[in-house]
Amino acid sequence: MAARSDALSDLPISVPQSYRRAGSGSPLVLVHGYLGGADQWQDMIAHFAPGFDVIAPDLPGCGGNAGLQGPDRIGDFAHAVLALLDELGVTEFTLLGHSMGGMIVQEMARLVPERVTRLVLYGTGPLGMMPNRFEPIETSRERLRVDGVEKTIARIGATWFREGAAGQGFDLVAALGRQASTATALAALDAMAHWDGRAALAELGMPALVIWGDGDRSYRWPQVQALWEGLPDVRLAVVPGTAHAAHLEKPALFNMLLADFLSEA
Repeated sequence: MAARSDALSDLPISVPQSYRRAGSGSPLVLVHGYLGGADQWQDMIAHFAPGFDVIAPDLPGCGGNAGLQGPDRIGDFAHAVLALLDELGVTEFTLLGHSMGGMIVQEMARLVPERVTRLVLYGTGPLGMMPNRFEPIETSRERLRVDGVEKTIARIGATWFREGAAGQGFDLVAALGRQASTATALAALDAMAHWDGRAALAELGMPALVIWGDGDRSYRWPQVQALWEGLPDVRLAVVPGTAHAAHLEKPALFNMLLADFLSEA
């Protein structure tokens, strides 16, 4: 069972102070996305802990760090996660990022490529404006101001599952999202809207895996194609019958695909 640690209370506020860590071996760092939290990885942590040192931070403003103000730039999120890994003494690691977390890990890999042994980009893309998303970011921003976080995560979160609010994992996603403040939710939308990682793709030479649910309404195929064609050493895995939260909808298949990539020599 993964244990939550809050041992970093003396660190600067930008460093994630709440995280989950379990297992031993090569470090595997899991970075969640918009209005998410470390708890969304609980099944994956249990699955991979026997062979890996699995570390899953709550991003500033989210989950166990909901009391903090979240950054409004992807680069600030990236520096926050790197600062946590530095405090934990983790020098080299495999990075997995989901959705907005995929943008964060791309930025981390750009900043410290020598420390990233493998890169997993899941349900994400290289452009934060997310062309052809189920709704423009500006619409999400306007509705968030009117509806508040609870209604927003219920509405947006439902699009992350093939079966909407009835999807396996939706209740967990909604519960995590409700913890964030409106200010943090707005800042994260700004962070995504201002980020463009396309120019850096060719620099990310570590082995990479792109995972995409074929029904993803947040990151459409052109975003995934840009990763597949732009990264120098990349594999592509399409998870059938899933949307944006494939690791919750089909956890066994997702874990198998990830384990296969991690087992490569």
